[in-house]
Parts: sequence; structure tokens; C-alpha cells
Amino acid sequence: NNNNNSGSSSSAQRAGKTQDSTSTTSIKRLQPNERWANLGLSLEVPQRKPAASTSRPTKARRASARRPGGAVSEDYNVSDSDDSDVEEEATEERRPAASDLPAEYWSIQKLVKYLSGGNETATIIALCSLRDFDLTQEMCQFAVRDVGGLDVLVNLLETDDVKCRIGALQILKDISVNYQVKQTMADMDAMRPLTACLKHKNDQLKSLAAATIANCAHFARNRIEVRRNGGIEKLVDLLRSPAKPDGDNEMARCGAMALWSCSKNRKNKERMFAANIVPLLASLLQSGDIALAVPVVGIVEQCAVRPDFRRKFLAQGVVPLIVTNLHKDNVELQTHSSSAIFKLAEDPEVRALVRNSNGLTPLASLLAQSSNSNLQWGVTGAIWMCCMDSPENVDAFAGLKVVEQLVAHLGSQPEDVLVNVAGALSELASKDTCRKAVRAGGGIEPLIRLLSGTNESLLVKVTRALGKCAQDVENMVQIDKLDGVRLLWSLLKSPNPEVQASAAWALCPCIQYAKNAGEMVRSFVGGLELVVGLLRSDDAEVQASVCAAIAQIARDEENLAVITDHGVVSLLSNLSNTRDDQLRRWLAEAVGHCCSWSSNRAAFGECHAVGPIVKYLKSKDTKVHKSAAFALNELSKYPGNCVTMHEAGVVAPLLDLVGSDDEQLQEYAAKCIANIRRLALANERAKYG
Repeated sequence: NNNNNSGSSSSAQRAGKTQDSTSTTSIKRLQPNERWANLGLSLEVPQRKPAASTSRPTKARRASARRPGGAVSEDYNVSDSDDSDVEEEATEERRPAASDLPAEYWSIQKLVKYLSGGNETATIIALCSLRDFDLTQEMCQFAVRDVGGLDVLVNLLETDDVKCRIGALQILKDISVNYQVKQTMADMDAMRPLTACLKHKNDQLKSLAAATIANCAHFARNRIEVRRNGGIEKLVDLLRSPAKPDGDNEMARCGAMALWSCSKNRKNKERMFAANIVPLLASLLQSGDIALAVPVVGIVEQCAVRPDFRRKFLAQGVVPLIVTNLHKDNVELQTHSSSAIFKLAEDPEVRALVRNSNGLTPLASLLAQSSNSNLQWGVTGAIWMCCMDSPENVDAFAGLKVVEQLVAHLGSQPEDVLVNVAGALSELASKDTCRKAVRAGGGIEPLIRLLSGTNESLLVKVTRALGKCAQDVENMVQIDKLDGVRLLWSLLKSPNPEVQASAAWALCPCIQYAKNAGEMVRSFVGGLELVVGLLRSDDAEVQASVCAAIAQIARDEENLAVITDHGVVSLLSNLSNTRDDQLRRWLAEAVGHCCSWSSNRAAFGECHAVGPIVKYLKSKDTKVHKSAAFALNELSKYPGNCVTMHEAGVVAPLLDLVGSDDEQLQEYAAKCIANIRRLALANERAKYG
């Protein structure tokens, strides 16, 4: 204190002398005395040099880390991470000049000095005094960090005095919510003493250590260090702690919070699975403690991206417990529960289990809380996944008027929610009544407006939804009127193969159900050339979708003539040796329809497309059989192709297909055999008279 007083008085004397000599000398800049200079403080905000960093690429959301983070430090080991292992967004450090800093800033720095220079009693008093400040304020957090307080607090974790360790952890828990503090703690290897505290006998010490790790593990390097120091297994052990008589289980809650933060790392998930965490999670979900259920469900949400976890969750009965949480009046719990269902429902068994557990009704009712975008992301995603390949769930959601609520979301939600909304509508629109509900609710226009966006994931989902909606004639009229077909066609120019493929699939029903479809297609300048050119793509999905679109385009004679001039025959023939059953099916459809232009039958034979199509009959997919039989029937109308087919051994498999339960397939096979037989008889008559 005497040093402070002398420093202040000397500063005042220097300031007075400066004021007296302003008329004769220039004003000198005030300088801090030696004591403050040693602390690294100045009268201006010091410019902190950012740590060397590298940007980490992230995928576009499904999942659990929905928004990309900032940068990571140079010594971050990328091999220890996965796609979800992203940093939280670093907030810009802003604070006033040193002369404007509040008194609390300087008071905290004085107390921090006592932590390192005092005896045991003084240290405990200083820790208690620090607790009197609001350490959740950023300025107080900076005060502790700037004077080197983090080093002192972390060192206190390795002392033998339990009270000192608890006091240090209480402060670290409060200030570690700050991003810069997390990063600094990673630089000083603070996870090592923190994880060591997890095996202490004192329950409060273990709880505080786990809570601090929960904050710090939002920074990726800290997550890795927790694992390297054996922290994952120790945290899992905390989940086994019994609840108190009043039902509270603070230790398990803090352990779950820490594991939730750590589970964003792939290798940490592997350690958690190896530690047999799933039965513990199932047991904790049955406790009925909402404060404990939130982080437990968060762990399920993070780990559900792994198939081995999903199988274990099913076996341990976790899904019905998650569904039960949807009925509880806690928005945070509902948010994470719906997000967990979103990821769990990738498995068909989970979709049926959610329905049987009465989980569809609460999901539908939660759509009404449209102002909470985080909740809506999970709810709409869960509805989308539950509808996938599940007609029973689609029927149930249709009865709950989910389509109308989803349509209302199209104009009021952020893009990541819109991706799920469009995905859900694309699945629901497989039902005719839902397609009509989209139109009745005014959903066609906002869907078409979304085609002008740049979010590729959203474009894929919207095109699929419009493609399903276009299967209704009245919907197709509205899509055409709102220029939706032109926008879909323009997406074929996208550099993203997934966008190209989804746009091509959507164009198929648009062409099929449009009035004057041939004229509509010809109205797009360069459109047919663009479609044919996409057959050169290296992506099998793009090739299959474009073949399906060509099969529809070729139904119009004038359009068929145009695409023939653009070389569609040779391009289709080049793809004929594929082993992809989906591509085989639509390639055969396109070949069959292109044969309507008389010269094309011979051209396909000259391009050696006939023999490979015969091999399609050996496929295990009956849809491929039908398309191949259709194409072979059309190709057999040219005599030269009949010879090629016979040499390729087409007769035996065609005879088998004549006995098929599909009458149209029977007809195609029989007609092809008849054409081959007629040619053979004609040759016999010509040869023997």
C-alpha cells in the first residue's frame, strides 16, 4: 500500500510540474512508474498479438455443431479431430483505455498478487475476496488474466490444501466461460491438473473440476488434452455417483456437462463408448431430474451420429426416454431431445419406435413455438427424418396438420431451419393429400423463391420438395406460372453435382405433368443442349437423373430431334457399360424413348449399346429388368440389333421375364422375343425358300 501511495504521489508531482511548464516546454506524456510498468499495463489498450492459426474447414448441418467456428492455434493436431470438432466463435476483445478501467479491475489485480505472495491463510482470504466480485463480467475476467492470475490459480490446483483448490476452481469455473481464457488455459496445459482433480475424494472438488472442464472443453485443444490425460474415463465415473436424499446429483450433472462438451471430438466419442457410457445415460434419463437430463440428452445428441452408439441406444431403451422429454415443460430439454431424435432417426427402427412411443404428436405441437429457431431446427429435423421411408409416419403427420405448419415456417426461419423444413416437405409430399395441402397453404410460391438462393444444401432440399409437389397437376400449373421450371433448369448449371442431380430429378415430374410440355421445354434457350451435355458428368447420380429427364424430354418428337442432333445417342451409349443399377434403369428408359426417332435404333447398334443392355437382365433389381426389356423391345425393331441380342444370349432371360407378375414387363419381353423370332423366320425363308 505504501508503494502504491508513493507511486501515486510521484505521478501527481510529475503531472504538476508538467502543468507549470506548459508555456515554455512541450507537454510530456505521462508514464507509469516501474511497479506498473512491470505488470505490462499502459495508458492505452494493448494490442494483443493473435496466435498463429489455421482455418478449419467444416461441412455444411446436419448435425450437431451447426454453425462454423473460428480459428485454432498452430499446435492444434488436426488428426485428433473430426468434422464436428470446431471452435466456438472467438469474440473480439474490446475494453477501454487503461485510464478508463473501473476500480474493480485494479482491485482484482491487487488481490491476485496476494495469491502468489501470501501464506495459506492470506491465499484463502484473497480467494474469498475475489469471489465477492462478479467474475462473469468480461472486465473482471481480463483483470485476472492480465496480471497472470490464471497461472497462479492453475498452480493452486496442485497444492495439498483442499480449501485452496476449491477456491481456485470456483474462480476458474466462473472466468472460463470467456473464450480468451479458454485459449490461455489451453496454452498453459491446464487440463492436466483439472483432470487430476477428478480422482480426488472430495465431491465438491470433483464437481467444480468437471464444471470447469465443461467450460474449457468448448475449445478444441482442451477437449483433446482431457482425453490425453485420461479425463474421459474419470468423467464417466462421475456419472455413477449416487444422488443425494433430496434427489440432487450435482456431481453427475457436472460430469455430464463436461462429457457433453468433450463429445464434439471423434476420438472422445470412441473413449466414451469403450467406457460403456450408454447404460449410465439410460439410467440417468430415468431419474426425472431435468437439470441432469439436459446434458445427458446433449451427450446422446452428439453421439447419435455414430451407428454403434445408435444400436446401443436402441438396445438400452434410450429412445422412449428421449421421447418422454418432449412432453416436459422445459424448452432447453425439448430442444436437445428433438435434435437427438433428428440424429437417431437415421435408423428405420428408431422411426417406428418414435411413433409407437407417441413421439409424433409432441413434435407436431412444438412447431407452434416458431420464435425459437434452435428448437425449430431440432423439431423440423426430427419430423424430416421420421418421415423418411415411413408411410405410417407420413400419414400420422398429415393427420396432425404438420404440412400447414411447415409451410408457415418457409418465410420466417433462418436457412438452417429451412433446410429441414424443405426436407420434411419433400418427404410428406409423397402423399397426395399433403401435396394438395402445400398448395392450399400457399407453399409453392415461397419454395420457388428459395430457388434463387445460394445455400446449396437448401437448394437440394427445395428442388426435391418441388419435384414431389409437381406430381399434382394443379401444383404443376402454379409452378409453371411462377417460372419455377425455368429456375429449376438454371440450377443444372450449378457447379455442385448434388444440386445438378436434384434439379434434374425435379424436372422429370415437371415435364411429365406439364401442359404443352414439349413447347415449354423448347422455350428454354440452350436448355436441351445443357441437359445432353450433363451426360458427360463423372457423377453417377447426375448421370442417372439426366437420363431420367431425357426419357421425359424424348416423348416429344421435336425435342427428340434436337437432342439427337446434340449427340445424345453416342453419349448414352458411352454410359451403357455401367454396373450402377439406378443408372442402368434410367439409361435403359432414355434409350427406349430415344428409339422413337427411327435412325436412332441403328445408331445405338453402331455405338455398341445393345450388348451391355442385354446384361441388365441379370440384375437383381426388377425395375432394371422392366426398363431393360422396354429398351430391348424398341431396339429389336431394327434387324441388326436382333442379331446382336441373340448373340448376347437375350432369349433365355426374356423367356423368364415372360412369366413375371408384371403384365407390362411380360409384354415387353414377349414383343422383343417376337421381333427376334420374326427375323429368324425371315432369314430361314430367304435361305431355304
